[in-house]
Amino acid sequence: MPITELDTTAALIVVDLQVGTLSTPTAHPAAEVLGRAVQVIGAFRERGLPVVLGNVTGTPVGRTAYGAGAREFPAEWSALVPELDPQSSDILVTRATWSAFAGTDLNATLRARGVTQLVIVGVATSFGVESTARAGYDLGYSVSVVEDAITDRSADSHAASTTRVFPALGEVGTTAELLSALER
Repeated sequence: MPITELDTTAALIVVDLQVGTLSTPTAHPAAEVLGRAVQVIGAFRERGLPVVLGNVTGTPVGRTAYGAGAREFPAEWSALVPELDPQSSDILVTRATWSAFAGTDLNATLRARGVTQLVIVGVATSFGVESTARAGYDLGYSVSVVEDAITDRSADSHAASTTRVFPALGEVGTTAELLSALER
C-alpha cells in the first residue's frame, strides 16, 4: 500500500544513519539512500514536524552468531553523519538495541507531542528499521516506511521486509509519494 496520507501529528524516525552503518556494504547505494532521507528530514523540519535522529552505540547482552555479551561500538562508528545536520528541535535517541523504542523514552516523548503516525527512514532495513516499525505498530502508531530511503546489507533481507513485513504494519512508499502527501 503506497503512502497515501500523513497525519497532522506525524513524526519522522531516522534509524542509524551514522558513520559506521553507512561505511559497510549495502544492497542499495548508501549515498542515494542518505540523500533521500535528507530530503525527507528537510520536509519535516520545514513543517515543524518532529524529527527523531537515532543511533546505535552497541548491542544488548545475549549470545548471537555475532558474539556473546554486550558490545560497545567505537564513538566514531556511532556518530551521526554530518549530512543529517542535527537541529536543537530534533529528538536524539541513542541506544544499544535494534528498535528506537527499546530501552528509551521515545514513546513517552512522542506521546507528549501528540504524535499518531511514524514515518521511518534509515538502515538497516531488516534490523533497526524493521524493529522500530514493529514496535511502533505494536504501540498503536500508524506506520509508513519510505522504501527508497532505507537499505540493508542484504538485498534479500531488504526485499523480505519491504514486501512481506512492512505492508502488514502500515504503508510503504517512495520519497516522492511521501513528499506529495506532505504537500496535501
